[in-house]
Amino acid sequence: MSRRRQLLGYLGSRLLLAPVMLWLIATLVFLLLRLAPGDPIDALLGTRAPEAARQALRQQLGLDQPLPAQYGHFLADLVKGNLGESLTNQTPVLEVIRQSLPASLELGLCALLIAAVLGLAVGFSGIARPEGRLDLAGRLYGIGTYALPPFWAAMVIQLIFAVWLGWLPVGGRFPATLMPPSGSGFYLLDSLRAANPQQLAGSLRHLVLPASTLGLLLSGIFANALRLNLRRVLRSDYVEAARSRGLSETRVVLRHALPNALLPVLTITGITVASLIGGALLIEVTYSWPGIAFRLQEAIGQRDYPLVQGIVVVVAALVVLVSVTVDMLVAVLDPRIRF
Repeated sequence: MSRRRQLLGYLGSRLLLAPVMLWLIATLVFLLLRLAPGDPIDALLGTRAPEAARQALRQQLGLDQPLPAQYGHFLADLVKGNLGESLTNQTPVLEVIRQSLPASLELGLCALLIAAVLGLAVGFSGIARPEGRLDLAGRLYGIGTYALPPFWAAMVIQLIFAVWLGWLPVGGRFPATLMPPSGSGFYLLDSLRAANPQQLAGSLRHLVLPASTLGLLLSGIFANALRLNLRRVLRSDYVEAARSRGLSETRVVLRHALPNALLPVLTITGITVASLIGGALLIEVTYSWPGIAFRLQEAIGQRDYPLVQGIVVVVAALVVLVSVTVDMLVAVLDPRIRF
């Protein structure tokens, strides 16, 4: 009963801290956008527009108000769930996010699956002979994939498999000759629901390169985490006790060591979600993937204040949600956790 109260208290504290974190992130983005050099009016009208037109547009967008007044309006709209309208096309920011977020989530989930499968396989492969060739190769794999610059790796993979070999498309999310599936915005899921093999094949062909690139770059995190935790767990007392009872090494590893070694990897998953954002930005731009990171890059270049602010707040909310969920799962699954 005491542990349940501690768990509920921990959950309550994390949930109370989440709005504070979002407020700090939103405030930081608000200030950085307005302190950075450049003017959104120049991006919208150009530098040769008449001064009267520039002042009229500035007044219409509320950019003529003092910074504290702009900040107050921004916070008031944020509390109401109103993220404003994009300056470039007068489309509600929530609508832009709704159209772009499924593409990023589809890419991120597939990349996370590839990263977990590759990383866990590499991390587990060298456990039979520590310091052997497989273990050394796994260590080099983990360091190498983590250290690769995402933009360079993406361009090399794109050059080999799309340009030289011609096996897969260079970029984009769907063939221009086909009508994209309608529904949730997740093309794989919508194609399966529609039972349309052409749409499914087109979605998969465009998804393979960006998802594999991002998954490959993130897989080193899982490989190193599993290798280090599994090696530590195999030296623990309860594993030695299991061996002393005559259990086979395979059963010791799979039944006793692996479940406990995977708990820290679950925590790593929450951190990896944050890494997906930075990696996805470069991957989406390189492969012209119309996701939320690609929209963020366009909005920054166009000095679109509301769109940048809205995307960052929504992405930050997703990261906080995933982080809290992972922490709670680890706390529930591992009775050794103390709060």
